[in-house]
Amino acid sequence: MGRSTAKWRNGTARLTLPGGAAVPVEVAASYGTRRRGLLGRDGVDGAMLLTPCNSVHTFRMRFAIDVAHLDREMNVLAVTTMPPGRLGLPRPRARHVLEAEAGAMERWGLRPGVRLAISRG
Repeated sequence: MGRSTAKWRNGTARLTLPGGAAVPVEVAASYGTRRRGLLGRDGVDGAMLLTPCNSVHTFRMRFAIDVAHLDREMNVLAVTTMPPGRLGLPRPRARHVLEAEAGAMERWGLRPGVRLAISRG
């Protein structure tokens, strides 16, 4: 499922972090779920993967988020922290965006060059 040939669907998955720990992930693959994203929430348990996606915004968000742009092979291209009310620029080569509460990605060891694995369940 982590490859570009996979058919992404809305649902839940597990993100395997560097070092082997796992984090729950909500997959937002349809237009409606990507558009809604984390809006209206007070937090997120784990992370949300938006696919396909190469940019996000934090308008009407209630909390700051970490944003990781991923390429087709699930390699981290960039990691940024966005406070509420910001518009992120599109990232060339990005195919997916992973969102989590601010500070989570640093704790998880996510940085450019890290390859992620996401599996169902």
